[in-house]
Amino acid sequence: MGPRVVLLCSLFGVLLGQGIEQMSIEGCCKDGQSRGNDNEDCAALPLISESTTCRIVQEQCCVTVLEDNMCTTGINMAKDQGACDSLFTNTCEKKTTKMCCDCCLLGKATLEKGLPCDHTLSVGYQCGLVSRACCVHEAADNQTTPTQKTELPNKDETHENGDNSVLSDQCEGKCAHSCVGNHTCTCFKGYKLKPDGKSCEDINECLLGASNCRGGERCINTEGSFRCQREVSCGTGYELTDNNNCKDIDECETGIHNCGPEFECQNTQGSFRCSPKVKCGGGFIQDALGTCIDINECVSQTGPCHQGQICINTVGSYICQRNSVNCGRGYHLNEGGNRCVDIDECKDPDKVCTGHGCVNLIGSYRCECEAGYIFNSISRTCEDINECRHYPGRLCAHKCENALGSYKCSCTTGFKLSVDGRNCDDLNECDSNPCSQECANVYGSYQCYCRRGYQLSDIDGLTCEDIDECALPTGGHICSYRCHNTPGSFHCSCPVEGYTLSTNGRSCQDVDECVAGTHTCLVDQSCFNVQGEFKCLSFDCPSNYRRVGETRCERLLCNESDECLTMPLRITHYYLTFPTNIPVFTNIFRMGPSQTVAGDEIQIVITAGNEGGFFKTEQVPSGGVMSVAKLINKQQDFNLSLELRLRRYGTLSTYMAKVQVFVTQDEPRVPYNPLLE
Repeated sequence: MGPRVVLLCSLFGVLLGQGIEQMSIEGCCKDGQSRGNDNEDCAALPLISESTTCRIVQEQCCVTVLEDNMCTTGINMAKDQGACDSLFTNTCEKKTTKMCCDCCLLGKATLEKGLPCDHTLSVGYQCGLVSRACCVHEAADNQTTPTQKTELPNKDETHENGDNSVLSDQCEGKCAHSCVGNHTCTCFKGYKLKPDGKSCEDINECLLGASNCRGGERCINTEGSFRCQREVSCGTGYELTDNNNCKDIDECETGIHNCGPEFECQNTQGSFRCSPKVKCGGGFIQDALGTCIDINECVSQTGPCHQGQICINTVGSYICQRNSVNCGRGYHLNEGGNRCVDIDECKDPDKVCTGHGCVNLIGSYRCECEAGYIFNSISRTCEDINECRHYPGRLCAHKCENALGSYKCSCTTGFKLSVDGRNCDDLNECDSNPCSQECANVYGSYQCYCRRGYQLSDIDGLTCEDIDECALPTGGHICSYRCHNTPGSFHCSCPVEGYTLSTNGRSCQDVDECVAGTHTCLVDQSCFNVQGEFKCLSFDCPSNYRRVGETRCERLLCNESDECLTMPLRITHYYLTFPTNIPVFTNIFRMGPSQTVAGDEIQIVITAGNEGGFFKTEQVPSGGVMSVAKLINKQQDFNLSLELRLRRYGTLSTYMAKVQVFVTQDEPRVPYNPLLE
């Protein structure tokens, strides 16, 4: 055959890594070997170099380690089990393991047949190595007296033929390790000579099966030697020693057992046993708790007594008695004691068929059960028939309750049992007045409801509680002034003076005392109504003026007096009232000539009473208007003087308006307080 056949379980591709540092060929191989020892997938190794050669070496070294490990497993199986039957699996790993196992068995068979270990069979280079190694190893194990392995001399050792330097001189320094003379080189222990006859290479003892690793240990090749590594832990009850062996843990000696005080500990391989200190005598058996239990020899033994005898168990033993006539159930011995006769159980029917009829039978009896009962042939008694279970939904409209020999129907809440005892009629709960006000009967129940102004209680659903309309979120808007709650309703009220309740029963309407004639003004005073009250007003005309009507003063003739001519031609009194907080810029008073002529020049100004600046005037085509200049937020009175200056055809005329403004408070409102009701 050619060179050694390398079995590959997977195909590998040439991968080109990008940006990975260069490594030596030896480093690539060592990385592959390390990953092979870790059982990684050799066809999917991480790139460690961008070199294609490094990638190939890394994968091949990994595959070689895996194959060595698989081959070692096969060799160990051949040595330990002597068969390879469990390896019939069509996988790459199992094929390699089975090849080495079969080749090792071939080497052992060669030795058994007395053939030389160096056979010339064409089984392949690797199979031949494994076969020869197993053959040699088996031959060494079969020797009566173990012999020491022949170790190759070291460089510093001497031999029978003289000093090693002489041998080295004979080989002229060509040998890598040592020279044995006649230009023949040899290698140290754990190495073998290469074909060139000079160089030495490491012997893979694991691959050749030359290791002394035991079952459960894994052989790992090293340079010039090998080491054994345990594959699995020792397991419970064992500990690993320094020499890689599993030693039993003596739980009894170390005191880690859980035997009670009445037991003694006995060590076993990988475990321990708790044995009772007290030993039971004959006729007894001891349970797990140490208790002595009597053995029923009549049951546990086959025929402990002779024929014609019966066995009677006793504590710790048994006795045998002569067998007598034994009558079966329903029979008893006759007076002579030699024959079985029928027992008439019906002579006392109250004992066998309580409350029912009894019919005697040969060796037995039968009960004739009343309606609602059925005879049980096993217990031989009359048992009640559960009609509710036998006929579900067919006997009662609602609920069925079983009774001895019968049944009874009942109804759910809201119904009553009908006269037929099976159906259910609706119960009119309203007849018992469960509700505080109104009750409406519904099928199977009832519903309480309340009259207007009341609401049903959330607690019992029966009582009607008054609705406090004044306390509702919208209660503040029900009455314009004050709201009073009453049972089932409410009513509104207004201030005692100045207001009266409107026809809608909610709003407060101002009372016009001036129209009603309820004011207290004097004869020479005029009554002016304002919100919630009235004003008694009067005025006097200045000198050189005469009163015209109820609100006007007109100037008399001036007699060519300049001062008189500058006085207003007419003084008119006006009375205004409005509530607080009316919008700014609201026009409240208009003043102007009754008729306008083209070319008129009109000017209107406030001459007095506007010290707070609450009002302003402005000119319009027909005269002028007075409006609110800023917000008036409190009740107060103003006495304003407005002057209108009219220039017509070159003549200036002046008119004055005396305006009394009464600003009243907004319509009053009292917040609702149930404690005051």
